Amino acid sequence: MNDIPRSALILGLAGLIPFLFGAGTLVLPGLAAFGMEVFGPRFIGPYVQIFYGTIILAFMSGVLWGFATKATGTVATTGYGLSVIPALWAFFTVGGGSANALTNLIAGFIGLLALDYLFWRQGLAPRWWMHLRVLLTAIVVACLAVGVVV
Repeated sequence: MNDIPRSALILGLAGLIPFLFGAGTLVLPGLAAFGMEVFGPRFIGPYVQIFYGTIILAFMSGVLWGFATKATGTVATTGYGLSVIPALWAFFTVGGGSANALTNLIAGFIGLLALDYLFWRQGLAPRWWMHLRVLLTAIVVACLAVGVVV
């Protein structure tokens, strides 16, 4: 983890807050009551996880698109095509109740990790990229899983 730039690590970890808070409000009634009072119902439990998870998958599509700009020819074309998959996945699969939406987000984040690996193997992502992405993805998937099982 020492090779991850400090700012990328801090911002990546900060980006976990909505996932962690959502999972926390599912298992800690006091935190849920606090969240409901301070932030409202959209920002607790599975609602914040689904809303934020959808946004992050779309954001990560943009990150992959940026990586594709480093390539040329068919590698670039393939990269651009693959980069839109996380956003489209979220758009078309998130719905049908919270358990279904969270399960599809879990699949989306696991699929995103596979795309991260592909771009990284092609030398389009920074050398430290997979260390950061594996850490963040593991925590995101664990948080979303809380929403599926609770």
